[in-house]
Amino acid sequence: MVLSDRTIKEEMAKGRIVIDPLDPSCIQPASVDIHLDNKLLVFKTWRDPFYIDVKQNISGLSEPVEISEDRPFLLNAGEFVLASTLELIILPNDIVARLEGKSSLGRIGLLIHSTAGYVDPGWQGHLTLELSNVAKLPVTLYYKMAIGQISFLRLTSPVEKPYGSVDLRSKYQGQSEPTATRFYKEFIEEK
Repeated sequence: MVLSDRTIKEEMAKGRIVIDPLDPSCIQPASVDIHLDNKLLVFKTWRDPFYIDVKQNISGLSEPVEISEDRPFLLNAGEFVLASTLELIILPNDIVARLEGKSSLGRIGLLIHSTAGYVDPGWQGHLTLELSNVAKLPVTLYYKMAIGQISFLRLTSPVEKPYGSVDLRSKYQGQSEPTATRFYKEFIEEK
């Protein structure tokens, strides 16, 4: 069941759902607007190797970039960058969240996630956004702009192992800025 604005407020008042910082005007009928932080990870396409090997740590293929207060970042047509939510999100062990883009931004070709729209129960951290510009024109990204929305669903029961549990090998718990893929750890942990 998707939580209503009333229930979202109740869960936040109890400290079970944390969104920090939160402007109360960002609470929508069944979601909460989230905002773009100033840190981005941009791929360096001129580096060697000139491909992505999912078995390797590719953190060296990207570089951090910051959006200044007075100038936007220009996301070129067809470009992909990792970004982060301004808000810290913390979920209890009986609620999951869904991250979605703002429809107004989708109408200009800005997508905020490819596959990472699901937020597990027990999550703690800032969400990494997978920003893609599928339009034919560059799109400006401003620090603190509304970038998406998060909705919440109550589970039938609390989970046995929330995200971050040691035996789940949770790779992103506690992240505070855009985090490059850690998929390569799947191959290391198989050995």
